[in-house]
Amino acid sequence: MDIMELDLLPIEDADQAPKRIGRARLTLRRFLRNKLAVFGLCGIVLLILIAIFGPMLTGWSFDDRDKLSPLKPPNSSHWLGTTQVGRDMLALTLRGMSRSLIIGFAAATLSTLLSSVVGTASAYFGGWVERVLLWITDLMLVIPTMLIIGVLMRGGVSGDLAWVLLALLLGLFGWMTTGRVVRSLTLSLKNREYVLAAKYMGLPAWRIILRHILPNISSLMIVDLTLGVGYAVLGETGLSFLGLGVQAPDVSLGTLISEGAVLVPTYNWVFLAPSVVLVFLVFCINSVGDGVRDALDPSSQSGGVVGGKPRRGKGREDVPAKGTGLPGGIGQAGGATTMSEDNTPQGGAQ
Repeated sequence: MDIMELDLLPIEDADQAPKRIGRARLTLRRFLRNKLAVFGLCGIVLLILIAIFGPMLTGWSFDDRDKLSPLKPPNSSHWLGTTQVGRDMLALTLRGMSRSLIIGFAAATLSTLLSSVVGTASAYFGGWVERVLLWITDLMLVIPTMLIIGVLMRGGVSGDLAWVLLALLLGLFGWMTTGRVVRSLTLSLKNREYVLAAKYMGLPAWRIILRHILPNISSLMIVDLTLGVGYAVLGETGLSFLGLGVQAPDVSLGTLISEGAVLVPTYNWVFLAPSVVLVFLVFCINSVGDGVRDALDPSSQSGGVVGGKPRRGKGREDVPAKGTGLPGGIGQAGGATTMSEDNTPQGGAQ
């Protein structure tokens, strides 16, 4: 082939070059492939919207009483029936669901923050700091958590503010296991080159933890936060069912289930409404948590497998962009490692 023939060869269009995508976008795409997780997310959004705007549509407040309609089955005036004193079950269920959701999100957020602070501090500083924090963690792991929370609730705040104390206690007693996992991951990261370089540059410890360690364990934190909401809702429901959680005149799903349990044989709608909502709520939360975990885990093929083989992107979106790594994976320098849709690393610190 001579020079003239070479000049006549077609040149590949520059637009056909592979287009890189960021890790955040790739994670979102993996999550959206998990139909159960998407269903759970839609369910949570729907429940939140119903909890916010539902009371405006029912015409009843959770503390209103219809004295002429005690223990009435579902009808046009009371869509889910009434209780022994004529309170509307739909209004009560919406109020209980909103209260349980608030407690769940607050407790999970506090638990995740504590686990990240204790885990990273104990591993990074070491010495007496690590010994003291590990001693506290081990001590809290062996004490009967639910019993302690029940005792503190019994002798603590009562009335409308009892849920605040309950959310605080659930968060304070729910971080230990994740804290130990965070410590283990921090131990594997503290000797990485980019952490040592930041230390030799004289950066303060808190800045190194915030900028170089926490971003690289953000996947764990996100999953822990998501699943922690479901655990907190179940914990609140159990304590309230036993009379050790949310106190009257406020209500939660646990208190409603407790009141309706004795009426199941004859007036089952008092029990069924909050029970069905609780099961559906926890199912949706756990589905989202599992979907987030699978989406953030590059080794997982859940939600991204077709015909037994990993699904690959079509067109020019198979290669992730450089320098985009949030949320970062373990061992990435500032989250810079990117992944292709077939779970193949595309660079970053090793």
